[in-house]
Amino acid sequence: MIEFTAKGTNSDQDLLTTLTLPLDKRQKSRQRVKLDNGEEAAVLLQRGTVLYNDDVLISDDENQKTIKVKAACETLSKLECSDPLLFARACYHLGNRHVSLQIETDTLYYLHDHVLDTMVRGLGLEVTIVSEPFEPEPGAYGGSAGNAGHTHHHGH
Repeated sequence: MIEFTAKGTNSDQDLLTTLTLPLDKRQKSRQRVKLDNGEEAAVLLQRGTVLYNDDVLISDDENQKTIKVKAACETLSKLECSDPLLFARACYHLGNRHVSLQIETDTLYYLHDHVLDTMVRGLGLEVTIVSEPFEPEPGAYGGSAGNAGHTHHHGH
């Protein structure tokens, strides 16, 4: 079994294959995976490493095989809003619930959740359900997208 132990920058022509993973798997630094060509492999990276779309992983063997990470399509809620105040309010209320967000100009994505969709609709926004790769903002303090760098606990 090939073990991938480092992130790198090798070119596409040296790639063995790709590895398509959803966000929750891209946040795990140690796991057994099935590569897109069907081979079994292990990802053994430094703890806390988060993988992003187009990251390259390098094997620990003498051949230094490389694979490219691809973000899998996931069911997302998509909001489009040209009103900056309403857009900021949506970001605030979702962020206050520690929801991972992919923020683009006038567009916001989060993992689909019908309860959150109802809340956002209550703010006056329309929600569209899409299937796309999810690349949320990393934590402001260097944490993963899933925990936003939090190290304290709330009473909820």
